[in-house]
Amino acid sequence: MHATATTTVAASPSRVWEVLSDYEGMSGWAPGLKITVIQPGAPEPNGVGAQRRIQAVPGMAPLVEEIIAFEPEQRLSYRGVSGVPFRNYVGNVALRSTGSGTEISYTVSADNRLPAVASVLAHGLLFGLKRAVNKGA
Repeated sequence: MHATATTTVAASPSRVWEVLSDYEGMSGWAPGLKITVIQPGAPEPNGVGAQRRIQAVPGMAPLVEEIIAFEPEQRLSYRGVSGVPFRNYVGNVALRSTGSGTEISYTVSADNRLPAVASVLAHGLLFGLKRAVNKGA
């Protein structure tokens, strides 16, 4: 499965990055998710190697994701480490300045034959991120 959702917000890449790279703050824009950083990255605490635990549904095992790319104001990528129901699950968020704002492209991929799942994930996460960025803009 593979899907990309793209939108533009009237906010700077630095503002989008501030929201995107605040992992525990993600609980505020991804309804129903409780996120906890369980291992800091290096040299940036939220950078490459950081792991975040995501409790999506009470009673279900939490998901653990690891940051695999951390390029401030440009790109953030993560991979599923455990608890993810899809093999080779990867998320990638790319930011591009448009002059009047920032284009955000959210891509989700995995070894799964249900492409609708990827589309729902990508669009849902992008919607929440956009709403959080606009709320603080």
